[in-house]
Amino acid sequence: MKVVFAVQGEGRGHLTQALTLEKMLTDHGHQVVKILVGQSQARPMPAFFGQRAKAPVQGFLSPNFLPSKANKTVGLGKSIAFNILKSPSYLSSIRFLNRQFKESGADLIINFYEILTGLCHYVYHPDIPMVCIGHQYMFLHPDYPFPKAHYLSQKRMMAFTRATCLGATRLLGLSFRHVPDDDAHLLSVVPPILRKEALNTPRLHGDYITGYILNSGFSESIMQWHTKHPEINLHFFWDKCNSEETTRIDDTLTFHAIDDHKFLHYLANCRAYATTGGFESVCEAMYMGKPVMMVPAHVEQECNAHEAKLQGAGIVADQFDMDQLLEFSQAHEEDIKFRQWENEAELMVISRLETAVGQYRHAETIRFGIFGTTFSTI
Repeated sequence: MKVVFAVQGEGRGHLTQALTLEKMLTDHGHQVVKILVGQSQARPMPAFFGQRAKAPVQGFLSPNFLPSKANKTVGLGKSIAFNILKSPSYLSSIRFLNRQFKESGADLIINFYEILTGLCHYVYHPDIPMVCIGHQYMFLHPDYPFPKAHYLSQKRMMAFTRATCLGATRLLGLSFRHVPDDDAHLLSVVPPILRKEALNTPRLHGDYITGYILNSGFSESIMQWHTKHPEINLHFFWDKCNSEETTRIDDTLTFHAIDDHKFLHYLANCRAYATTGGFESVCEAMYMGKPVMMVPAHVEQECNAHEAKLQGAGIVADQFDMDQLLEFSQAHEEDIKFRQWENEAELMVISRLETAVGQYRHAETIRFGIFGTTFSTI
């Protein structure tokens, strides 16, 4: 089958999932014909994505959450105002997506949590089934363990999530653990889509802490802790605009520009991992048996962090105080069940995508009949 991807370009999680799934599909005899990436002017597409993707990649303007003034958390009011002003451009993006889908000749649209793709499917009803993939679709599962705080923010997040999957044939919820499917919401629960390099990289227990911060404003708290503990080696990855590939503060603190292979090397050999709570990198750390500290920057990461804590993966903090992480790491044990669950990912994901396309074709055949007659059987 021929597949077209639509990917939310925020952060690295959805992008690395897309690269991994492209390889999986190719290995199983399918073809990704086009990759469409939603991006903003404030956060350009990381260079590694265009370099590693095999299919042609094309960007389009899509809504994005702007950081707060301190470049740590999401600036909600600023984000809403900005995206309202940009709404004419987003309408153009929806029309662009519709043209791309029609011209692609694809049998399937795979949407990695990109909201304009859901709106496009709702408005134009392209005659192509759409499957939506992301950890965020687990938020729609009736048994999802939400944290108790920020109830209204969670409701807004769930409304956004539903908008991304309008008209979807199936949802694939990437989960830390096995839970039953929720067929009432067309939701299949599958393991995270982690790249082969993360699964196969040899792991060592080094003498440094590594980390990933989407918003570079968190670097201030990292440097504050570092001044008190200069004996601990720190290697953090950030998205600071116009930064060098490597920003060396001193002998034991270095900031690195986001680089997929470099990040994986440092993660595989670190002592412990600190992050703002993105799902993808937390799963990679869990697979490698690394203790994790999560400092959420917005409500989605609060949910990720709470769930990962329940799984025993790490601790949740309100600032990058690595004392807590070092203390936790002393008693941390590797989660073997998570590794076993993750090892089932490829076959589970591919089989559900193939089934979704097969069921859609079958339903269309019944609907129109062999002589073009419409039957109301679905």
